[in-house]
Amino acid sequence: MGLYEKIVSGEEKLSLVGLGYVGMPIAVAFARKIKVIGYDLNAHKIDLYKSGVDPTREVGDEVIKNTTVEFTADEKKLQEAKFHIVAVPTPVNDDHTPDLTPVEGASRILGRNLTKGSIVVFESTVYPGVTEDVCVPILEKESGLKCGVDFKIGYSPERINPGDKVHRLETITKIVSGMDEETLDEVAKVYELVVEAGVYRAESIKVAEAAKVIENSQRDINIAFMNELSIIFNKMGIDTRAVLAAAGTKWNFLKFFPGLVGGHCIGVDPYYLTYKAEQMGYHSQIILAGRRINDDMGRYVAENIVKNLIKADVAVKTAKVAIMGFTFKENCPDTRNTKVIDIVKELREYGIEPVIVDETADAEEAKHLYGVELSDRSAVKDVDALVIAVAHKEFEGFKKEDIDACFKDGNAKKVLVDVKGILDRNTYQGEDYIYWRL
Repeated sequence: MGLYEKIVSGEEKLSLVGLGYVGMPIAVAFARKIKVIGYDLNAHKIDLYKSGVDPTREVGDEVIKNTTVEFTADEKKLQEAKFHIVAVPTPVNDDHTPDLTPVEGASRILGRNLTKGSIVVFESTVYPGVTEDVCVPILEKESGLKCGVDFKIGYSPERINPGDKVHRLETITKIVSGMDEETLDEVAKVYELVVEAGVYRAESIKVAEAAKVIENSQRDINIAFMNELSIIFNKMGIDTRAVLAAAGTKWNFLKFFPGLVGGHCIGVDPYYLTYKAEQMGYHSQIILAGRRINDDMGRYVAENIVKNLIKADVAVKTAKVAIMGFTFKENCPDTRNTKVIDIVKELREYGIEPVIVDETADAEEAKHLYGVELSDRSAVKDVDALVIAVAHKEFEGFKKEDIDACFKDGNAKKVLVDVKGILDRNTYQGEDYIYWRL
């Protein structure tokens, strides 16, 4: 009987190492079919899960209350599982080099508790070679076991889109890979338990690693092109959204839009690829050019806020600016690597301390990571400029009277910066508004 059959029969368990926005939904999905141990070294997070609270808001409190996942912060519980999935973040350092600390740490923890006959599958986004050249030696050292003899490895890149209720684990084709055909078959069959869209069997672990890292690099480059167009058209006095709407009538025009590119995928993954390329003697031209454009968009937005305040005859240093939205993307509480902080930092250079409101965001995380205190929506009053930085659903429902009520009386012009263009531009092009968007 193979490992897959033992897992299905309940004889063996599956473990998830890392219970964030990616790992927790995977654990919950598998728990509907098999026995699952959900491990995270963050004891506070584990306590929340055990009490039926979903801090990620990916599946909701009700699902967490009813799941059979055995949540734990005790690493020794991993010894009870034979199929392990590692889903920890892979950020970058301040110099944009890969920070493999989380995946290395997870490998050490798992290695200490690895038993013979196990399969370890990594889901973290990495450059080609990390699974075999970085993680395997750690697993072997900590466990005293030999890869290929005592345990096997695979790689299956995560494709979960945080905050997206349509494209979920179950509905997205899953790339799977293994160190040999036998492992690949076992890994594929296990994932097929929950992935309704099916699996794609990559020919090697490195191919699977490379496929993941270029998915987000491709999106990054396309968004960078849109951002560059936005800068150009802004200088020309042309609305970028109007241009894209016209161009989008062609059947093969790719429908990307300008915006702030943050988070722990699109804004990070390209640096993993270019880092490895430089190690091999090739200096990226297109990928890094796109990264430079996207990394600079927060500053660009802030500069245009200031320019429009000046146009409105508002003293910049004493201006009251409110920013609506602080997360890295809409309808998601995650603030890690949000580019809204770049707007905040640049405004501070001009002597402006903005009021920041985001009821969707994880306020504790924002405070811990950036020292930012999020305010209630009631604080958005008597402003000189209102910035809608994130396209949360609750912001899309704003009516003109809601926007009007935010501004200070007496100003000749109200400065409205709609970064993602979620409002009707024509509504705010009267004499009393200066409306700007990417």
